This record gives sequence, structure tokens and C-alpha cells, in this order.
Amino acid sequence: MPLKGRKPASAPASNTAYRLPLTVHEQRPWHREPWPWALIAGPAAVIVAGGITIWLAVSSNDGLVADDYYRRGLAINQVLIRDRVAATLGMRATVTEDASGALRVSLAGGNAPPPALRLRLVHPTRAGDDRTLALSRAGHGVYRAEPAPLPAGRRRVILEDEAGTWRLSGEWTLPAATALELTPHRD
Repeated sequence: MPLKGRKPASAPASNTAYRLPLTVHEQRPWHREPWPWALIAGPAAVIVAGGITIWLAVSSNDGLVADDYYRRGLAINQVLIRDRVAATLGMRATVTEDASGALRVSLAGGNAPPPALRLRLVHPTRAGDDRTLALSRAGHGVYRAEPAPLPAGRRRVILEDEAGTWRLSGEWTLPAATALELTPHRD
């Protein structure tokens, strides 16, 4: 047992010779350190991507699912008959767009020109971007639609009489630089 006041023989005379140097570490707030931000970046990116996905899902109308798909499937033969009627009548049409944005349709063939026509511009994937225009007679075999802003891009164009007895169809890219020739769809 050591005696009071005496130092053990093995202890050094001074503690300063065996002291380790102290490192000075500056204490910084957590938001000034890089590692918390690296940990926060991953979940933050997921939250932003999820928000964008929700916004896209809510703001866009896909229009791909029909409630009456069975009835539409059964009615496909009636649609094909309309193409055959137009082919039998020898119908064809030319669609042009003038500088004011009005559409002009020249219709040839058929028995007697109908008093009015219906022109549908169908988007390939989005039913919400479809447009239906009423065409009124502007002369013998010539029909006109009032100027309206037409959506840019590729569209399927369907021209039909108001009774729905025949139809002509084709593909057109808007804004149109050239005229579109519509013919009956062949099987």
C-alpha cells in the first residue's frame, strides 16, 4: 500500500512528459455538417418524385378504359359497314386549313351531298384531346368549319355524315402544311 505523500518509485517525476497532445475539435451546428444533408437527400428526392407522379396522375386524362367495352366490341361491325358504304358510293374528300385556321372540306362522290358533316380529330392515346367539328355547307360539295384552335400533333381524322351512314378516315399532322386526302378504310 502506498504511503501518503510519497510517489511510487515507478511513477515519473512529472506528468507533462507522458501527456498526449490534445486535439481541438471545433463544434459546428448540425446543419453545417455535410453528412446529414447526404442522408436527407435520398428521402427528399423520393418525396419530390412522388409529388410529381401524383400531379401527373391527377392532371392527365388517359381515357383508355371504356366502361362499355363489350358493347363497343359488338358494335365494331357497324363501324366497318360505314367504311364499306363510303367505298360503294365512291366517296372521297380533301381537307385543307386556311390562314385563319378554318377547315375546308371538298367532298366528292355519293348520291346527294348532305346538309352538314361532322369531322373528328382523334388523338392516338388521349381521348381528352379529341375534337369534334361541325361542318356546314358552303357550296356544292364544299363544307367549312369556323376557325378554332386545333391541337398540334398527329391525329386520326374521321369525316362522317350527321346520320352516321358512311365515314372517311385518314392520318393528319397539325398544323397542316398540306391537304389531307380522305378515303374509305379498306379491310
